[in-house]
Amino acid sequence: MIDRLTSLLGEFKSELEGVTDSDALEALRVKYLGRKAPVNSLIKEIGSLPPEERGSAGQNINKAKKDMESALKEALYALESAEGAGNADAERIDVTLPGRRTPAGKPHPVTRVMDEIEDIFLALGFDIAEGPEVEDDYHNFCALNIPKDHPARDMQDTFYVEGDLLLRTHTSPVQIRVMENTTPPLRVIAPGAVYRRDSDLTHTPMFHQVEGFMVDKDVTFADLKGVLTLFLQRLFGDDTPVRFRPSFFPFTEPSAEVDIGCVICNSNSTTCRVCKGTGWLEILGAGMIDPAVFRHVGFDPEEFTGFAFGLGIERIAMLKFGIDDIRLFYENDLDFLRQF
Repeated sequence: MIDRLTSLLGEFKSELEGVTDSDALEALRVKYLGRKAPVNSLIKEIGSLPPEERGSAGQNINKAKKDMESALKEALYALESAEGAGNADAERIDVTLPGRRTPAGKPHPVTRVMDEIEDIFLALGFDIAEGPEVEDDYHNFCALNIPKDHPARDMQDTFYVEGDLLLRTHTSPVQIRVMENTTPPLRVIAPGAVYRRDSDLTHTPMFHQVEGFMVDKDVTFADLKGVLTLFLQRLFGDDTPVRFRPSFFPFTEPSAEVDIGCVICNSNSTTCRVCKGTGWLEILGAGMIDPAVFRHVGFDPEEFTGFAFGLGIERIAMLKFGIDDIRLFYENDLDFLRQF
């Protein structure tokens, strides 16, 4: 058995000298130390030896296995070192170069404008409220004085889900939900996403609005004008001209459209494509809350008055940043977004 073991070690060392890669080294390990290796066959033969020879034979076999394992480890280390040196020569990393940093994210332009608007109204003492984007017909229309046969429903181009559930067409339902659960005095804005069947350069099926309202005793149209004028001048600049024009909304009476002086041409161009040479830009709608709305939420219109207003965030962002296509906000074009 000793002669066979010596011969086996000689064959192993001879083959080990010819190994040039890790795959061949693994194949050699399996051949000489695997389950079916000759060494294991010798171990099985120990039982057939005379008792006085078994101990010596077992020690020699174990020593041979350890010698093979040690030789394999040294060969593997030598191969890995050689491969590592080759890779290092190929890569040639200059450790003095600055590291590559992942660019930090920044707020979306719509989010920036939303945050700015919220900050202005928070400074004016308004609270922020939220409501569900999937609304029922009552809160989205009926409670806002828009009955089922009212033509204003056609203007909204509503996405209906099922039954009387729909995607809210404005954030005004939040006004109803707040007044149903809170008593005056109230000063609240309700920012959020809204949905309508509309899509072109200046409209998208999903966009963002801010609804705002104030309810208390003796709230007048003068309060509405003061709050909105201050808000718009803080948003666009202290010198921004503001004007109010008579209009109509089902849930306010009297109602007004609010314009600002054109921020593109500074009201000085008769050829401005944004204001069409008028010098004015429509910016939001507002008015005194209709008594019918108060009755829906259980407020006495003889005791309380209030005003409400609503504006589109994307419309504001387009004016502030000089953007002429609303779809750019939602195309995820990194070249566009990096400008902000």
